[in-house]
Amino acid sequence: MSWARSRLCTTLSLAAVSARGATTEGAARRGLSAWPAPQEPGMEYQDAVRTLNTLQTNASYLEQVKRQRSDPQAQLEAMEMYLARSGLQVEDLNRLNIIHVTGTKGKGSTCAFTERILRNYGLKTGFFSSPHMVQVRERIRINGKPISPELFTKHFWCLYNQLEEFKDDSHVSMPSYFRFLTLMAFHVFLQEKVDLAVVEVGIGGAFDCTNIIRKPVVCGVSSLGIDHTSLLGDTVEKIAWQKGGIFKPGVPAFTVVQPEGPLAVLRDRAQQIACPLYLCPPLEALEEVGLPLSLGLEGAHQRSNAALALQLAHCWLERQDHQDIPELKVSRPSIRWQLPLAPVFRPTPHMRRGLRDTVWPGRTQILQRGPLTWYLDGAHTTSSVQACVHWYRQSLERSKRTDGGSEVHILLFNSTGDRDSAALLKLLQPCQFDYAVFCPNVTEVSSIGNADQQNFTVTLDQVLLRCLQHQQHWNCLAEKQASSNLWSSCSPDPAGPGSLLLAPHPPQPTRTSSLVFSCISHALLWISQGRDPIFQPQSLPRNLLNHPTANSGASILREAAAIHVLVTGSLHLVGGVLKLLDPAMSQ
Repeated sequence: MSWARSRLCTTLSLAAVSARGATTEGAARRGLSAWPAPQEPGMEYQDAVRTLNTLQTNASYLEQVKRQRSDPQAQLEAMEMYLARSGLQVEDLNRLNIIHVTGTKGKGSTCAFTERILRNYGLKTGFFSSPHMVQVRERIRINGKPISPELFTKHFWCLYNQLEEFKDDSHVSMPSYFRFLTLMAFHVFLQEKVDLAVVEVGIGGAFDCTNIIRKPVVCGVSSLGIDHTSLLGDTVEKIAWQKGGIFKPGVPAFTVVQPEGPLAVLRDRAQQIACPLYLCPPLEALEEVGLPLSLGLEGAHQRSNAALALQLAHCWLERQDHQDIPELKVSRPSIRWQLPLAPVFRPTPHMRRGLRDTVWPGRTQILQRGPLTWYLDGAHTTSSVQACVHWYRQSLERSKRTDGGSEVHILLFNSTGDRDSAALLKLLQPCQFDYAVFCPNVTEVSSIGNADQQNFTVTLDQVLLRCLQHQQHWNCLAEKQASSNLWSSCSPDPAGPGSLLLAPHPPQPTRTSSLVFSCISHALLWISQGRDPIFQPQSLPRNLLNHPTANSGASILREAAAIHVLVTGSLHLVGGVLKLLDPAMSQ
């Protein structure tokens, strides 16, 4: 038995012992929030995360949900059952004064803006989001900060042990990874007595496990697009129907400008549910009655997210009878696209500072490190990659060198799930990268020492083969761009796995050189060449420069005056890069 498996078995054994010692009825009466932290040895944070990872099946969860789509009510009833087993009732969630937000792109940024605005009012905020960048506890935040390892560990074991008490003959005692974390977030927020909770939907809306929330204060829908098609549908209209599933009778909801088709679906969905739905005016309309607004998140697309966040925050303050509410400049909303336009108001100083001070790692984030500039954006849909490309090219234009020094442009990319990586890569080609680098979403070849980065749903061989397919797509696109005659002889499927440590494509004058590395750290080692002042590994893998492309490229990178690296395609990839480039995020 391996060390990791032995540790996991020990942890599970300890959890079972603790569970048998609990009094189920008493725990249910008190609620988990009243439980003390377990004192058994070996139950520190990493052990809690390793045990959580045994429930970690985002891929399996999606398959399960797809099988259950014909009976969505059963899914929500199952989540309510787990909530009751944990010692809470659905009505208890009403005390959290929830802001519920869905969308295809920008919902996390919208939540981050909204939380920061309301925190500026002196309110104690809870924020539940997904996925995490570096540590899983980032998903559950109090006043903008991830909960401590101690608090995470305490609540994890309380919830895990309580649910173990209900193990039945089918041994189905535990919800899946995301459901478990959703339940845990509710318990944390209730114990910490937050004034409000901003809750980001996981996938979709109607069937998402967060949709057991019955009485949010306000709901929001950010920009819609194509994603998770096997689960949500293959058109934006079908996806809009899923997103509109979070609407509740009598609860105000806001959305941004959408294409006519999905907007009509949202409007009809709101009417069927008796939900008052409003269309957000653009940020420019609010600036016209006030002053220009500065955003903490870069990119033109963030203005739409900020406009939605302002309406959500304003509505929450109004419905909670808060004293400092902006004066409305349009008292009777106008109608546009058969939807009432949300009122225009002058943002308060708290709102202005909130927008300016918002930080949301891995989204249009820039790290300047000596000659290296890292551009990090977890865009993973066609529309979000388009926005990413626009932001990246604008950022390059602002940083253009005037001294004539040599510059190297690198793409670091990965894509997972059922996303069309060829379509995403095609959107990135106009950036004219010198090198395209592909790697899986793992920081090291072995992640035993870091439970936060473990993924049990796929093998290393599987993710490397996926990276080789990305490389083949990229090379085919480059060949098509260079000569249409070459396209017919190019296959999108790799002929074979090649080296699992490094799978380069020979450099040719008509296309970007491409490389595949076995993990993020090896990719960053090659890209940075020891020139990043913070990312300074002690040694290089012996075979890192075996291929001529890697070897010649290393010489170019060591001599370049500036190296620009765009990291995109997956939030998990961006998170792995941040873990290595910003060690503080692992503290």
